[in-house]
Amino acid sequence: MKAEGMREMLETATPILEALSTLFVFIVGLFALLIVIVFIYDMSQRKNAVLRNYPVVGHFRSIFSSLGEFFRQYFFAMDREEMPFNRAERDWVHKAANNTDTTVAFGSTKNLSPVNTAIFANCPFPTLDKDASETRPITIGKGFCQKPYTAKSLFNISGMSFGAISKPAVLALSNGAAMAGCWYNTGEGGLSPYHLEGGADIVFQIGTAKYGVRDQQGNLSDEKLIEIAKYEQVKMFEIKMSQGAKPGKGGILPGAKVTSEIAQIRGISLGGDSISPNRHIEISNVKDLLNMINHVREVTGKPTGFKSVVGATDWLDDFFQEINKQGEASAPDFITLDSGDGGTGAAPMPLLDNVGLPIKETLPLLVDKLIQYNLKERVKVITSGKLITPSEVAWALCAGADFITSARGFMFSIGCIQALKCNKNTCPTGITTHNKRLQKGLDPKSKATKVANYVHNMNHAVEVIAHSCGVSEPRKLNRNHVRIVQNNGRSIPMSELYPMQHLGK
Repeated sequence: MKAEGMREMLETATPILEALSTLFVFIVGLFALLIVIVFIYDMSQRKNAVLRNYPVVGHFRSIFSSLGEFFRQYFFAMDREEMPFNRAERDWVHKAANNTDTTVAFGSTKNLSPVNTAIFANCPFPTLDKDASETRPITIGKGFCQKPYTAKSLFNISGMSFGAISKPAVLALSNGAAMAGCWYNTGEGGLSPYHLEGGADIVFQIGTAKYGVRDQQGNLSDEKLIEIAKYEQVKMFEIKMSQGAKPGKGGILPGAKVTSEIAQIRGISLGGDSISPNRHIEISNVKDLLNMINHVREVTGKPTGFKSVVGATDWLDDFFQEINKQGEASAPDFITLDSGDGGTGAAPMPLLDNVGLPIKETLPLLVDKLIQYNLKERVKVITSGKLITPSEVAWALCAGADFITSARGFMFSIGCIQALKCNKNTCPTGITTHNKRLQKGLDPKSKATKVANYVHNMNHAVEVIAHSCGVSEPRKLNRNHVRIVQNNGRSIPMSELYPMQHLGK
């Protein structure tokens, strides 16, 4: 009986095995045919020398090149090797956003010997918790506009336009900013309902294309400025002169990301590339810049300043001399200083890599210029540019900044994996894409909590550094509290490199 049963099973299985064998032979044959076709095509084409010289196998070069950035990120790169942000920096942000332990063990993985590394000068008698004080708020525009703004958080969200980032990302950031008590800059793409929905304080950015406050001819519209200013949440207006990703080039939003909603908010055509002018056509000198600042402030009644990357520096002297000539009231209420080492947006590589000075050089320079012209108390300094960890924020405070903003740090807080696809519509985390399927992975509610955690943990960690240096709160940090490593490997106080800044704030 057993033998008969086995025979029946074999008889039943034989046709199936024969079919599978035939299918396998067919697949192998089809694959071989495909290889032959690719081989013939590669040998006959004349556009790609690698494929002509190495038919078939040459295709692996482009495949491995595309996959290389991902393999490096996960398997090969050391903690401090990746650019523009290394794994150690991203991990700190992710832990802070998740409100988990941010401490590390067994010593620093950072190389402390490279030139310009900042080392904080801890004192032998650090500030006790009972002697610490809350970080004091700073009022911007006090005495110079109808509605000055008192800002509490040291650390705030830099400009990221709706369009460059998605609806769920904007909702996460706006809700998280409200929870954390920090401000959220709209970026140049105009004010969307999602910026307002979270209830956060808003800084409205006026880009060179004036999206959201332009008339049909693309000129600045006072009527629309007044409409925006009516929102109580909108606290300040920032005139964007240039940005770190592309100094000297206007904003670039590929047409694939210009949805009907974005087109309506910006006042542009659906599906077309959104290319901003290189500069504001009304501003061609320092007097024009002051005129526009004062016009926006007069129309809106709210603090107004400008954002710029510094390359050439002579114009700063002309600018501050003109302010002193016209009087303090003509000055911007704030200057946002961006770094020349790039942001998230689409940008030509020559501008991204080689135009504009980094923040480590320009921030002390700008602060010194303000002190030189007796304008430091009048003009508040906001700085951005790869300052995403507590040590970098504390360094900026020592250098003289009043506030620090970040875009990429907050992108990490809501799940960015540095896939480097921000200029495409294919972001795998849903942050910089308008593909609904990809956006589903980004839950605004849970990500808002991470945004708030990031801000709270950042402010707390900067306080820890301040207390280690012996001051009661971060705004009392100054250039004597940080040392800069030199070419010879030794460090000197920042106050010796940049001696003009007063010791106390």
